[in-house]
Amino acid sequence: MLADMIMKIFGKNEKPSGQVAKERLRVVLIHDRASVSPELMDRLKNDIIQVISHYMEVNKNDMEISLANDADSVALVANIPVNSMRHRPARFKA
Repeated sequence: MLADMIMKIFGKNEKPSGQVAKERLRVVLIHDRASVSPELMDRLKNDIIQVISHYMEVNKNDMEISLANDADSVALVANIPVNSMRHRPARFKA
């Protein structure tokens, strides 16, 4: 969950304060550059879950969605634990 990822970055940590500050700055810069609010990231995560759930059963609690900065672009990075594949895709609701 995005909130868990944020807590890992901003929460209590065993890392040196300089490293923690660097990670915090990286996250802030990525989100500022992409102009994506936490609410939009949450909606995006829910939409992704809805679509891929037609094809596979996923572990929604351990799913992580984030943005990564790579040179001149921003990439959407998704870590989605898959429990099983559906043999028949669920039908899309119109």
